[in-house]
Amino acid sequence: MSSRSIDRGTEWLSKGGVRPTRQRVALASLLVGDGKNRHVTAESLFAAVQNTGDQVSLATVYNTLRAFCDAGLMQEVTVDGARSYFDTNTHDHPHFFWEDEGRLTDAPADQLEIARLPRPPEGAEISSVNVVIKLRKR
Repeated sequence: MSSRSIDRGTEWLSKGGVRPTRQRVALASLLVGDGKNRHVTAESLFAAVQNTGDQVSLATVYNTLRAFCDAGLMQEVTVDGARSYFDTNTHDHPHFFWEDEGRLTDAPADQLEIARLPRPPEGAEISSVNVVIKLRKR
């Protein structure tokens, strides 16, 4: 891992007020080290960190992703109510889920139009709207 990607990862953690432990810096560097946004599962991030030679358990990856979400550094996108993806782009935007590949990508937000949302039940307010568009090859 380059020193620049480690610096980016450390700066990213600092923005979220997350203490930069060795394991968190290793994971953050993989997530944002090249300046691009990522959609990862805990398992895919675990495999990526194993390839770097860093020792991080899968449980630590899950806990760290949760901490990154709690700090506002990432958002969790749930597909099919069971499969979680973690996105470093925290702005509201839609996603494509490629069913054949099990892959999540950003969908063009400027092409999405939601004309009206249902009124929330009494005593509730809408906190966010998640749009996941499932795709399969023809």
